[in-house]
Amino acid sequence: MSSAFTARPEIRGTFGVVSSTHWLASQVAMGVLERGGNAFDAAAAGGFALQIVEPHLNGPGGEVPILFWSEDEQRMRALCGQGPAPALATPAYFRSLGLDLVPGIGLLPATVPGAFSAWLTLLRDYGTWELADVLAPAIAYARDGFPLVPRISQAILAVQALFRDEWTSSAEVWLRNGRAPAPDALFRTPGIAATYTRIVEQAQAAGRDRRGRIEAALHIWHEGFVADEIDAYYTHAAVRDTTGQRNHGLLRKSDLAQWRPGYDEPATVQYGRYTVAKCGPWSQGPAHLQQLAILRHLGMDGLDPESPQFVHRIAEAAKLAFADRTAWYGDPAFVEVPLQALLSEPYARTRAALINDTACPDWRPGQPEGRPPCLPDLDAARRTLAASDTRFGVGEPTFAALPPVAEWAERELFVGDTCQIDVIDRHGNMVAATPSGGWLSSSPVVPALGFPLTTRLQMTWLDDGVPGQLQPGKRPLTTLSPGLALRDGKPYMVYGTPGGDQQDQWTVQFFLRHAAGLNLQEAIEAPSWHVDHFPGSFWPRAFKRNRVTVESRMPAATIEALRQAGHEVVIGPAWSEGRISACTREAAPEGGLLLRAGANPRGMQGYAVGR
Repeated sequence: MSSAFTARPEIRGTFGVVSSTHWLASQVAMGVLERGGNAFDAAAAGGFALQIVEPHLNGPGGEVPILFWSEDEQRMRALCGQGPAPALATPAYFRSLGLDLVPGIGLLPATVPGAFSAWLTLLRDYGTWELADVLAPAIAYARDGFPLVPRISQAILAVQALFRDEWTSSAEVWLRNGRAPAPDALFRTPGIAATYTRIVEQAQAAGRDRRGRIEAALHIWHEGFVADEIDAYYTHAAVRDTTGQRNHGLLRKSDLAQWRPGYDEPATVQYGRYTVAKCGPWSQGPAHLQQLAILRHLGMDGLDPESPQFVHRIAEAAKLAFADRTAWYGDPAFVEVPLQALLSEPYARTRAALINDTACPDWRPGQPEGRPPCLPDLDAARRTLAASDTRFGVGEPTFAALPPVAEWAERELFVGDTCQIDVIDRHGNMVAATPSGGWLSSSPVVPALGFPLTTRLQMTWLDDGVPGQLQPGKRPLTTLSPGLALRDGKPYMVYGTPGGDQQDQWTVQFFLRHAAGLNLQEAIEAPSWHVDHFPGSFWPRAFKRNRVTVESRMPAATIEALRQAGHEVVIGPAWSEGRISACTREAAPEGGLLLRAGANPRGMQGYAVGR
């Protein structure tokens, strides 16, 4: 078991708690709570702050799924801020370019950017603050400056040649005198500040009340000057991407005008005392639930979280769940996803029976309801890589080492392409959100707006008939996956992590460690791992098999036992797996709520606050 020592304390209080992947966003959200805002106001303000201070991991042109508990309504809901494919984006169009996959960078992989309107939808329906007040901290950081964490400098350094030679609108924003900015420099993004200020001013002039002003801002984003500028740039600009060519974009104003974020009911499974909730099969969230459903049958109770049995059983369950992700998940507005069957007790029992004491090297999608899976062409990655220009990055953010590496490499080696923020207020409202997309290295800055757009369309397939096939108006299967859990039927925890395909692996481990008795901080800091045994979600969708990457802090006996069981074990740096944030609430014996929060020390950015 983990020792009692943790690098950070578990935060405890009664007024409010926040945990996020950047200390500035945590403090912005806590400041909203201190000034009378609720969890929805605070999460939105913190989310907008993350767009500014973690621009290598998300931005105004990205997306965000949100899970939340409303204390007034006494229910949990999911809010989908994942925008769909443009009307012009068809498999036939990409095949006409000689492509087997949608590129990972540039203009071609854009979807409708959904983060801005998702945060505003949450604010409109559940918040209490004015839009101007919620956006004020983000505008201030963009206008007046924020300190660059070293990882941002790495991200810019990795693509500075691309910016100088090709994506000149990005060079104007991110390079200083043609060079990548130094870590810890005070950095400004005045273009974003100007765009958000303009939205606020126009919305205040158009709206008669708080709701009307938020509605006006939504209209400005989807049908006003923001949509106009996106349309103009994506129609007329031609920029270089991994095809080696310069391509125009497919996103148009009409695509933005026809879409708005929507609510749906979360998917859930029961695990002991806990009802665990995730977004639906338009996200990879159900893979988290499938793993828990399988693990119910594998005798996890009482296992040491650092034992080989604990690691092996979760790793094998992850292989099965992620095989089903490829075979069955997709936008339920377009695809008949057998979600009820995938999460059912009989199916979980059948899948659990496939797991024994040895690692399985086979890829094993299941057959819920006896239906055979329809699978994509897994050789597309090899063909695509052989014909692609990868000098300037791929699908995920690319990072370069900054000299002198010896001074800071150990503390900067972590996996992540995303952000996380979790909030609980004194009333008991709970929010978990996983903002991502619009990375500074993913696509060129739209010059008049000051920020780039999402490239989430790279997560689609071109193969006919597969659930994840690209179709106009269809949402790509996002890796973004906030979590929410009830305990004994009462709202208890919000949590999540960056990490792409690792998100619903790291959080399963965290959840099981916490359910077994570790406090939030102990469960976050314990040695972690991830499995590679499925087609990757990001371009070029490479498929690795039977690989488990573990932190070097894992006991040597556990590592050796995993190898003896047949796993290909890769040893990663000591603090490299996961960036989890989490908050909980429970009834205090004396009345009121006891609130707790934990944050990830890996990368030295995540922070939990509260009182």
